[in-house]
Amino acid sequence: MELEVYKKDGTKSGEKVKLSDDIFGIEPNEHAIYRAVRVYLDNQRQGTSKVKTRAEVRGGGKKPFKQKGTGNARQGTSRSPVMIGGGSIFGPKPRDYTSKLPTQLHRLARKSALSAKAKEGQIRIVEDFSFDAPKTKDMVSVLKALQIERSKTLLLMPRNDGNIVKSGRNIPKFFIKEADKASTYDFVNNTTLLIQKSAVEVLQNTFKN
Repeated sequence: MELEVYKKDGTKSGEKVKLSDDIFGIEPNEHAIYRAVRVYLDNQRQGTSKVKTRAEVRGGGKKPFKQKGTGNARQGTSRSPVMIGGGSIFGPKPRDYTSKLPTQLHRLARKSALSAKAKEGQIRIVEDFSFDAPKTKDMVSVLKALQIERSKTLLLMPRNDGNIVKSGRNIPKFFIKEADKASTYDFVNNTTLLIQKSAVEVLQNTFKN
């Protein structure tokens, strides 16, 4: 598969970039994508939710009312789960939600996500560019020139560029990642993948290790 390379002013550069069919041309495996996204989201959870049981709620040492003669059910403590202000039953406790994905499945998921984007025509290749200084309006101009300013977009760079990151971090629905650090979730969570020309090789090399 070959894609046109665009300049940052929106015009075609006349160059084309060849994308590996082993990465961008396979039949997408939806279940692999689902597993990878699920693991990614699980690993973002803090797992710090907690409620107090009857043993942890303060007070309740005194019997709230006498055993007999009141017409109520007998109670030994005001902190019983059935009483107002009492503890909770089977409430959440701090836990670790971290999980892992087998390497082969992880690679299949990333390939599937990239192939799905390529199949839907949602990958754009742009020449390598940078800015002399961080300016949001410069990045907005690039997105408008490429006619993707209204699309939820992920820009993949070959390496970290502070000026590009600072120029794009305040733009809604626009995200920036280094090509070798983008996950399956990053691919599927954005409508358009905008890849700098030299980042294509960096991205494809992540599947060789």
